Amino acid sequence: MATTLPAALLFGSVNSTAVAEPLKGDQMSTYGLAGGIDTPTAQMLEDGTLGASVSWSEYGRRTNIVFQLLPRLTTVLRYSRVEGINDYRNDGYISDRSFDLRLQFLDEDQDGWRPAVAVGLQDFIGTGVYSGEYIVATKTVTPKVSVSAGLGWGVLAGKNRTIDVDDEGGTLNAGDWFSGGPKPFASVSWQVNDKLNLVAEYSNDKYQARYNNGNFFQQGDAEPGNNLNLAAYYRFGESYQAGIYSIGGETFGMQVSIALNPREAPYPSGLEKAPAPVRPRPALAADPDGWAGTWAQDPTAQPAIQQALGTALDDEGQILESMALNANRAEVRIRNQRYISQAEAIGRTARLMTRALPPSVETFVITSTADGVPTSSVTLRRSDVERLENTEASQIAAVAQLTDAPRSAPGLVRTPDVYPRFRWSIQPYWDLGIFSAEDGLTNEVGAEASASYELRPGLFLTGTLRQRVFGDIDQRGPGIPGVQRGEYYSAKEYESNPDLASYNGIPRVRSDTRMYTGNTSPVIPELTLAYYAKATDNVYARVTGGLLERAYGGVSAEVLWKPVNSPLAFGAEINRVRKRDFDQLFDFRDYEVTMGHVSAYYEFSNGFTAQLDVGKYLAGDKGATVSLSREFANGWRIGAYATKTDLSAEEFGEGSFDKGITFSIPLGWATGVPTRERVSADLRSLSRDGGAQLNVNGRLYDRIRDSHSVELYEGWGRFWR
Repeated sequence: MATTLPAALLFGSVNSTAVAEPLKGDQMSTYGLAGGIDTPTAQMLEDGTLGASVSWSEYGRRTNIVFQLLPRLTTVLRYSRVEGINDYRNDGYISDRSFDLRLQFLDEDQDGWRPAVAVGLQDFIGTGVYSGEYIVATKTVTPKVSVSAGLGWGVLAGKNRTIDVDDEGGTLNAGDWFSGGPKPFASVSWQVNDKLNLVAEYSNDKYQARYNNGNFFQQGDAEPGNNLNLAAYYRFGESYQAGIYSIGGETFGMQVSIALNPREAPYPSGLEKAPAPVRPRPALAADPDGWAGTWAQDPTAQPAIQQALGTALDDEGQILESMALNANRAEVRIRNQRYISQAEAIGRTARLMTRALPPSVETFVITSTADGVPTSSVTLRRSDVERLENTEASQIAAVAQLTDAPRSAPGLVRTPDVYPRFRWSIQPYWDLGIFSAEDGLTNEVGAEASASYELRPGLFLTGTLRQRVFGDIDQRGPGIPGVQRGEYYSAKEYESNPDLASYNGIPRVRSDTRMYTGNTSPVIPELTLAYYAKATDNVYARVTGGLLERAYGGVSAEVLWKPVNSPLAFGAEINRVRKRDFDQLFDFRDYEVTMGHVSAYYEFSNGFTAQLDVGKYLAGDKGATVSLSREFANGWRIGAYATKTDLSAEEFGEGSFDKGITFSIPLGWATGVPTRERVSADLRSLSRDGGAQLNVNGRLYDRIRDSHSVELYEGWGRFWR
């Protein structure tokens, strides 16, 4: 029992009398978490919620990205413009990045007196402008009124921590936690109706910052007139909210927020057409030759069946790559090009096989492929498919057998006219720049043409051509930290001065990223030849050569060990690359490096995957990257990563080490139309040279795992969809 309590505390439980569901709240504070106005509450957002909020007042602007990592654990990444404080730029404001955690460790007793209780760390890994800790309790008084009260330290007590102007940030200031003496805070929330929410709070925040030279700086024009803050928030639809608030009765602000939940899609049932129904086999007397299997002696039988099944699968957005067929068993190798869940593709294939195959075929083997390589095989009895069509998907899962797919199978016949295959597309692109201390929000819009030519299974020639149309992301070179910190060279100055290609002996591998933007002429972000293969039943390989990404070209090789029924995988990658010229065509610069890493992957329950990469990075530094991501059954992926190498914090520069968050949302979640296309982003507050990885497309793990046990069974509920 003791070993299960920590998991119950974090994940919540609806089947236990000891641990109830976390107390929910959908009102976001100016800090991006469920809360009052500036003060926290013990409430949580709905599990899996990905949200964003922006608030403005004379004290500054806060942009927050929040993710409800677990039912009881909330995380927030914040980018703020803090008015009234000067740094080396002398702009009258500073741009600050911070990170928060909140854990609800005690649930509310709905029928008794016990409130929900949470503990939080605010701005605990940044420079400390908003640094503070708290313990807070929240109680639902009536269905429409909730009350929160707590003790706060740091800014929540009006005792701002000292900011070290020479601190690069990115380190845990654990010695400051819960220090300096606490002060109380409180809030009351009244949900007037489904749309309107009114909030009042008592806050001790003085909106000040103190540097290590002892000087105080006031955020905004003056301190709040008193400790009372008031707000009104109005909800639009299920996901949007806007509000106005006052700080101390004198300063007014505005806030807008959006909260998306992967379990609440705009089109919960999707807009895809219904699958073909299972066709029960005729009685033996109605088709004695079919049941006897004598049809299999006809040399024209398999080509005709394969053509008919291939046509039906093509209508379902899938490719029948090859097929092996005898009187009692059929194996099909399919490539899923439409459904985000591989289980849905397998289920629809099984239905079509009941309609295309003669009655004597009892064993179905459906082998999934990725990039022309077989990844897993699901074996089903036809009689089970017929018997269980109108039951829960868990019942067909119980009788299905999942195995590693062999590289080849006896009698496997490739479907005619599948290879070579040519695909192309032309579409707009939009690059968004955020978390820039100098520029704020920037963007670039243009047209992108992509093409892929698959010469044979596993061999791809891929390219992309882009043309910028308009935007305010310009081309420029980085300044020198400590000398021209915050200042930048023009593109011409940067290119003409080879001494700027490194700083303190560390090559500019990512800090000159802006030199690859702002091109008005066409650019080639990628042009590669890639080969995917399977060395053994559970060992995969990839070799990619060419213009691998916009900044580097060369050769990348990778190998992955991933048994189909194991949550554990190991991989290794080695790259020999050279830095591309800034025009992103076919010229190169002088810098080249051999780098790579070994990797370990582990898939936990509840959609969590951990990854550890250890090796050498683009700048020649050595270290490790730890990543943790969570994927939901409908394909949402949210993650975070951190990299620490042998570069010191001073050598790395502002931020001390590389870190960021990632998210990937299936396009079909928003449109309701089935597609494997995704909207993805990697959000990091800084582009530095330490811990920099190569951004090569087609890495094996994410390609392979879709059809393996953990990922496949997470989406098995869509088998009959």
